[in-house]
Amino acid sequence: MSKPPEEERRRMVRAPTRGDAAGRGMGQRLRTADERSLSSQQWLNRQLADPYVKAAKAHGYRARAAYKLSEIDDRLHLIKRGSKIIDLGCAPGGWIQVALERGATDVVGVDLLQVDPIPGATIIQADFTAPGVPEELMRLLGGTPDIVLSDMAPNTSGHRETDHLRIIGLIEVGAEFAMQVLKPGGTFIAKAFQGGATTEILDQLKPAFARVQHIKPKASRTDSSEVFLVATGFRGRKEV
Repeated sequence: MSKPPEEERRRMVRAPTRGDAAGRGMGQRLRTADERSLSSQQWLNRQLADPYVKAAKAHGYRARAAYKLSEIDDRLHLIKRGSKIIDLGCAPGGWIQVALERGATDVVGVDLLQVDPIPGATIIQADFTAPGVPEELMRLLGGTPDIVLSDMAPNTSGHRETDHLRIIGLIEVGAEFAMQVLKPGGTFIAKAFQGGATTEILDQLKPAFARVQHIKPKASRTDSSEVFLVATGFRGRKEV
């Protein structure tokens, strides 16, 4: 499986820049104050009207994305009582909340951003692609994971082909890690985008898992190309 160079991989998963000028991609013009105001108002209106935002707030979830994992688990019943789970790109912690709520007893998360503590989980602030971090996650978990989750997303550059390659790179590193550490019968779930999971990744996953599919939960906005790659029934890596 081809991998991006380590330096490029670290650039792909650097901490978000919160929208400041340094974080805008090359070739993207700066928006005027009026344009920012309009887009901000549109975002706010959508948030206020979003039933999943309201439900998340009422339930105490940190993000509406919690319902994406909930819907996947409702459909496939993947999280069991006593499950051990590693969550890559876990901020702000909604997926960890769902995992614990559904019976997982050992949950370890990692993100470049600082994540407020969640009782019952261990969360570290680190670059998952940095040397030693995958090993540290396994040490903290204290066993072999039943599920590896990956909601990692790169900073966008504004250049479609570049952003596509960065997305693919993150799916690759998450899948590579999952196939190295999962228990037999285990599950890998990764955020992807329609047209964004290459044949090469699927070709790597299909021999190693009983089933590989794409799922678009209802909680994923209809105008988004976001889908989730769900590989279940890990049966071991078949080296060629």
